[in-house]
Amino acid sequence: MLSPDIKSKINKLWDLFWSGGMANPITALEQISYLLFMRRAEDIGLVEEDIHKWSFYTNLKDVDMPLHMKGVFDFLKTQKNSNDSFLKAMDGANFDITKPSLLEVAIDLINDIYEEANNEREQGQHFQDTLGDFYELILNQTGEAGKNGQFRTPRHIIQFMCEILKPTIEDTICDVTSGTSGFLVGAYQYIISHNSSEEAQIDENGFEKRVSGNLIEVGSAKEEKLTKKTFYGYDIDATMIRLGMMNLLMHNIKEPNITHLDTLSQDFDELEKNIKYSKILANPPFTGRIDSLQTSLALNRVYEPKLDKEGKRVKQNIQSELLFLERIVQLLKTNGKAAVIVPEGVLFGGNKAYINTREILLKDCDVEAVISLPSGVFKPYTGVKTSILVFTKKANLSKTKWHTDKVWFYELKSDGYSLDDNRRKLSENPLPNAVKAFDEKKENVQNDRKNYFFIELDEIKKNEFDLSYNRYKEFEYKEQNFEPPQEILKKIFLLEEEIKIDMDELKNLIG
Repeated sequence: MLSPDIKSKINKLWDLFWSGGMANPITALEQISYLLFMRRAEDIGLVEEDIHKWSFYTNLKDVDMPLHMKGVFDFLKTQKNSNDSFLKAMDGANFDITKPSLLEVAIDLINDIYEEANNEREQGQHFQDTLGDFYELILNQTGEAGKNGQFRTPRHIIQFMCEILKPTIEDTICDVTSGTSGFLVGAYQYIISHNSSEEAQIDENGFEKRVSGNLIEVGSAKEEKLTKKTFYGYDIDATMIRLGMMNLLMHNIKEPNITHLDTLSQDFDELEKNIKYSKILANPPFTGRIDSLQTSLALNRVYEPKLDKEGKRVKQNIQSELLFLERIVQLLKTNGKAAVIVPEGVLFGGNKAYINTREILLKDCDVEAVISLPSGVFKPYTGVKTSILVFTKKANLSKTKWHTDKVWFYELKSDGYSLDDNRRKLSENPLPNAVKAFDEKKENVQNDRKNYFFIELDEIKKNEFDLSYNRYKEFEYKEQNFEPPQEILKKIFLLEEEIKIDMDELKNLIG
């Protein structure tokens, strides 16, 4: 956890960015990310000459520091010992801090962060945890809902989904709309915590966490796989790609594999042909409708293409979240597993595209669980009701066989935070209980349908593949007992008399 002093300095830094003309928080975040990258470059051996080392040039006197650091940044972002996806992501990135006083404060803050990280490392904690906490706090400071329905998934919900999915070093893990790479960082932290010899501590959300005793030896084949060939992501926003890259670098991922590419596009089919993943975590943006002519030809099961007389596709306005689900099913390896956040409408929508989507999931996959989330989870960005779909890929293009036998439904009434715009942490920690219920669902079968329960496929088929929790929940009717109307009226008259007496006393007091 970051010290109050560091948090105070971060707030000061934001104020300086604001007063210095960078009112857009995303722009400010991008520039802070570049500074962090320049500091990190020295640690990971990206530079050899002193002129490009943070510890050297940030102590220079009588130089135009903004101009000098711009030159260093332009050099670093093109270094060939970075991986290809990083070089592509940094194309077009510009260092735009021109105010010396702002740069001076930013340099001091980053140095303080590194000193704190080094102190924690001497106490046995992971160095990247402090850097990661810092970057997470910076991300939270943006207060931005993003564009096209994008908004950051709360960190504790990411943690919850990782506990459900249980990623390992052997996995290849993907987020089809990676944004700032929160899901990939969450999966990395889960793996690190579960490869430790240390006794577990309980974190603020009630989950076990180990912050030292790393069993993955530096320089080993396991470490090479984990930091270079485990985490993959895609996004259509170049700025988000760079922020996601920086987030992964701050958490010790040596070669972030984040690609600037629309997952739903035809280009994706050509560039990522035959790519498959064993784990997928995602919260696709709820963008509404997109142009079908711009989407992949391979995505043709949810929305059956309409053709004109010449056999060419006719433009259709289609729901992007449905296509993301179809794409995720395609990208999973056989027996690969996904946890995906979807708006509630996906689970019960009655038009053909929604029904097709659910049929694909139930046939191609074993839909293990639908976890209903509280409607305030994404406040203050949106109050949209959402659920988490958990499913395992079993077949490709299954037309007749159903690979789902039954689906487990669970209602998460609270996520441990207030469900208003402030999202304050509450004393209760319900998420670990939900994970335990998920893990033990086959052994702990409930006969009623009040909180969690299984629904057989036959019943789901009769309801047009409806997968919404409320469709199957058993609602309890509680009879309300009211006083007779005569008694209520009598109390109203007595209350009015008391008010009149108080008003007369007030009138006498003021004359």
